[in-house]
Amino acid sequence: MILQPIFLTLKVAALATLVTLILGTVCAYIMVRKNIRGKNIWETILILPMVLPPSILGYILLILLGRRGPVGGFLLEHFNLQIIFTWVACVIASSIVSLPLMYQSIKTGLLGVDSIYEDAARDLGANRWQVFWKVTFPLAMPGLISGIVLSFARSMGEFGATLMVAGNIPGKTQTISTAIYFAVDGGKDYLANMLVLIMTLLSFILVFGLNFWIKKEIYK
Repeated sequence: MILQPIFLTLKVAALATLVTLILGTVCAYIMVRKNIRGKNIWETILILPMVLPPSILGYILLILLGRRGPVGGFLLEHFNLQIIFTWVACVIASSIVSLPLMYQSIKTGLLGVDSIYEDAARDLGANRWQVFWKVTFPLAMPGLISGIVLSFARSMGEFGATLMVAGNIPGKTQTISTAIYFAVDGGKDYLANMLVLIMTLLSFILVFGLNFWIKKEIYK
């Protein structure tokens, strides 16, 4: 009873972090290194999930991914795939909610990279991809690590949007957060207390580890 939501939460958080890592890196690199039209508008859209209530995000996803939605309807009609009320919906909800944290962290890391090192690499004959992977990426690593840890922690704690698009199906879509809510609602105090303790310990370990690593990097 306790292990199922824990394993699902870790699985969802890991996949959501991978998705946000890819999207966050691409978006942050474009925003920092490229001149595009409407940059402020695009950046606002990327950060918006951080300030919008999760219930609103969940409702928007429900409209898009539902049986009659543009995305959900298309997938159901052509591929017989339903996203709503599956663990995939949990991943999508967690990814959208945690993307702003990943984006902001990586953006901060990229802004801290002195362009003189990138220019020197280009002068030595490195192409664009070599400059990114061998110079920009390693120098932006602190922001990248921070983004991974914070996004993973945020994905573990996602509740509102997940509940709307995935529900609370034991063994299928029940994460720690939704399990706690329904345990309290059902008067199962012992289960709720255990899950709260586990979630708190996991979050503490992640944040403590991140702070320890940052201080170690600063003072080494």
